[in-house]
Amino acid sequence: MTTLAACDDLWLAIRREAEAAIAADPFLEASAAFILDQGDLGSALAFLIGRAICRAEADRAQFTRAAREAYVAEPALVDAAATDLIAIVRRDPAITGFLPPLLNFKGYVALQAWRVSNWLWREDRPDLALLMHSAASDQLQISIHPSARIGTAVFLDHGTGIIIGALASVGDEVTILQNVTIARHQADPRYAPTIGQRVLLSAGATVIGNLSIGDFAKIGAGALVTSDVPAGCTAVGVPARLTNCAEAGAPSRS
Repeated sequence: MTTLAACDDLWLAIRREAEAAIAADPFLEASAAFILDQGDLGSALAFLIGRAICRAEADRAQFTRAAREAYVAEPALVDAAATDLIAIVRRDPAITGFLPPLLNFKGYVALQAWRVSNWLWREDRPDLALLMHSAASDQLQISIHPSARIGTAVFLDHGTGIIIGALASVGDEVTILQNVTIARHQADPRYAPTIGQRVLLSAGATVIGNLSIGDFAKIGAGALVTSDVPAGCTAVGVPARLTNCAEAGAPSRS
């Protein structure tokens, strides 16, 4: 896997998988053939984003152009997309190749659409960024505000109902399951949650307000978190209570 971390090598692997899939089942040509028409991973991602978040051809072309512009201006966005894809294959035991999550995991394409909208936001193009955010939310049922900050190797598993609000921060190697909300509290909208690295947010968890979730922490399904969770701890229940906390200064990495 580490030898495929470079985008060029990953792209070649994806093309080989697409060729093999189409040869094995010609029915897949309708969904996978676009990969063979693209010259690199960035071009394929731009096409995929446009196709996934838009129904109208004009809108699809607009967002595809915006994505291509972003990838040319900031190649690190393509690197991040490659890292996200590799992370899915590493962490999802049901996946054995790159093509299935690339084509079928809406959490993956929603995250890449967010990376483009975030680039637009940082480039002082908020209207187009919000338009892209709205289109992705409408078509994919995943809402990630362009002003949020998200690291790499992030896995939005299943995806439906995920909300990552304005100003929220999500660290590297975080896994987020369906129906998770990360948002500001209406009483103090200046601050949003900060999620550390390698955190697991289980299905239906809600994280609200000016708080931090420490590295390697786990949030249980359906938990309501309104205060800090130390590194390595597990938070469960409504309101959330802490369990399985490691000794201070020695967070659990199990």
